Amino acid sequence: MFVLSAFADEISPEPQEQIDVLKACGIRHIEFRSIHKTNVLMLSDAQIADFKALLDREGFKLSAIGSPIGKIRVDEPFEPHLEKFRRAIHLAKLFGTPNIRIFSYYPPENFDGDWAPYRDEVMNRMKAKMAIAEAEGVMLFHENEHKIYGDSPVRLHDLYHTVKGPHFKAAFDPANFAYCGYDTLVGWEVCKPYTAHFHVKDWITGQPHGVLAGEGGGQFPMIIADMVKMKYSGFATMEPHLLGGGPTGGMTGPELFPKAVAAFKKIVETAGGMCS
Repeated sequence: MFVLSAFADEISPEPQEQIDVLKACGIRHIEFRSIHKTNVLMLSDAQIADFKALLDREGFKLSAIGSPIGKIRVDEPFEPHLEKFRRAIHLAKLFGTPNIRIFSYYPPENFDGDWAPYRDEVMNRMKAKMAIAEAEGVMLFHENEHKIYGDSPVRLHDLYHTVKGPHFKAAFDPANFAYCGYDTLVGWEVCKPYTAHFHVKDWITGQPHGVLAGEGGGQFPMIIADMVKMKYSGFATMEPHLLGGGPTGGMTGPELFPKAVAAFKKIVETAGGMCS
């Protein structure tokens, strides 16, 4: 069972427009990344309170805090970033979701392509966050974002075999492998045992924006069929990037977003699965 959610800032920066489009698509969950063009971790307490009140009135819940935690250079100071991580945990509890999306760090400036000198620092930072997550009772979902340590199947294998625990899982994003030029099915086999969260985005390598699920290199029909076979039960978060995307988010717009939802639903239905 795929429970549909969305990075609603793909629709619009305005919360009410986000809600209106999602209701029309039959979606009642949001992966909270930003509103008013402001990242979730930078919003004021008053803005957070207003957004929560809107969700409560409209009968919406969060699938996760779509945080940018881990999207800094691995040689940047850790403690200030850890404070932002604690803010993400606070917001997760405030909104009643146990889930936080995270990343595994950018390389330093003037990077020569060799991650080996920085590998242990990545693992130490990830383990530190996992220990806090376990103590706080939250779940960390690592996304295989491009340009971070965990963007390649080989380094993801290393990451998931080194940072082990029930509070650390994969948020699998097929498009990110296609974007980086990796074989998506190889990436899926690495992430499959750890996948507990799914991002719906497809991509044609070399293109400036995403495409509808099934039209790119994300191998959606095969992966979704496999997920149905393994009886996946969790969120499928719409993040189509149909008008473009970057390190802080993407845009699809209110007109194209329903088409992205319909395309994914069709793939799930063809595979014999269900969306709710």
